[in-house]
Amino acid sequence: MVFLLVAILILILHQAGSLQSVESALLTGLYPVQQAFTYVSHQLRGVSQTVYDLAELRRTNKDLQELVDKLMVENVRLKEIESENKNLLALLNFVEANPSYEYTASRVIGRDPGNLLGYILIDAGRRSEVQAGMAVVTERGLVGQIIDVGETTSKVLLITDPTSAVNCVLQTSRATGLVRGKPGGQLFLDEVPQGVTIELGDIVLTSGLGGTFPRGLVIGQITDIRQFDYEMFQQAALHPTVDFNRLEVVLVVKNFEQEILGN
Repeated sequence: MVFLLVAILILILHQAGSLQSVESALLTGLYPVQQAFTYVSHQLRGVSQTVYDLAELRRTNKDLQELVDKLMVENVRLKEIESENKNLLALLNFVEANPSYEYTASRVIGRDPGNLLGYILIDAGRRSEVQAGMAVVTERGLVGQIIDVGETTSKVLLITDPTSAVNCVLQTSRATGLVRGKPGGQLFLDEVPQGVTIELGDIVLTSGLGGTFPRGLVIGQITDIRQFDYEMFQQAALHPTVDFNRLEVVLVVKNFEQEILGN
């Protein structure tokens, strides 16, 4: 009953215009509170938007990072393909330049664990008709010789191994000798008779003598000459044309009889 009387009284006063000053005072008093609520509301909306923007930024950054990773992997893959194609093209050019040879291409799958550049392992064996004694080459020159054959793999003795000896000929003087290996991937020319002129920079090739290796394969270049009057033979250091540390694909020469017969 009391509340009803108060409500009726307020309604009568409002109709009579007696509450305007009271309402004005109340509105004036509540204005700072309203402003405060409005400011807080705006700040809360700003914080909420900032949190949303950060979440979106993180998602975008994650997506971009995944894209960068994919592009990097693809770029590496394409570079590997380009490098492999370049190597295969060089081998193909060598094959086309020596049509009388019969080849088997093979990948290097193992190396001398002692890092002495004594031998490598390749993924071609009896199934590919590979036999012991066959020469192994790249487009840059002579690599070595097959010494052990498995069903699908073979061991190649590199010309840099100390037990290796290759009959050779000097390109300029046509003098013959032997190329031997040294530990660590070095080569030296041996058994060149005294009186034969050896020149720095001269190219050393396989001579084909003995029938082990095809004639005319590049072995290396003369970098130093060792000559003493009291010795029967001269010696010289060679820089090999083949980079034995970077061998990836090689060619096994399965048949070169026509090349020998044509000499």
